[in-house]
Amino acid sequence: MRGARSTVVLFDLLSALLDSWTLWNDLAGSEERGRVWRLEYLRRTYRTGAYVPYLDLVADSAAAVGLPRRLAGTMEERWYELAPWPGAGRVLGEMARRRPLGVVTNCSEELGRRAAELVGAPFDTVVTAESAGCYKPDPRIYLAGVKALGVRVEEVLFVAGSPLDVEGATAVGMPVVWHNPAELTGEGARRAAAAVIGDLTELPPLLV
Repeated sequence: MRGARSTVVLFDLLSALLDSWTLWNDLAGSEERGRVWRLEYLRRTYRTGAYVPYLDLVADSAAAVGLPRRLAGTMEERWYELAPWPGAGRVLGEMARRRPLGVVTNCSEELGRRAAELVGAPFDTVVTAESAGCYKPDPRIYLAGVKALGVRVEEVLFVAGSPLDVEGATAVGMPVVWHNPAELTGEGARRAAAAVIGDLTELPPLLV
């Protein structure tokens, strides 16, 4: 693994910090159907660009893979079930003593802020797709996170949760660590990332 220098750290939220996969799988009825639904959602989100309502994308993705559109509403009702990946609150709490932390997430404003609170860490900024007016990997949402922290792009480490997030953050000039506990594939992302980790406890030693 190659080290990464940074003054501040921005995180993806729903994959890098929270285990949202478990909720999607439970709603879909199985891990297999949940993963198919989630990957369809990711494909649609990453090619959407300009913001459209988050739950509409969730519903459209469900319908596209043969699941009921109403699952989007059920997801909103059960949003509180999202759980941090092991150690997330503790690791980020310790990091926050030494550097500003922020979130850049493909989510609505309300759900994004609710999800950020579930991590149990102090964030200096939470930038959502709704507030930025676009979805990742549009450069504008990453840059909105950088601007909110008042630093230069090259001072920010981005912790991604998916391959396209790695590529999007890299494209705007940020070094990227890919936290990949869901074991997603993406050889291009692996090559582009400064490091790929499976546990957030591996992150602090990479920060110089």
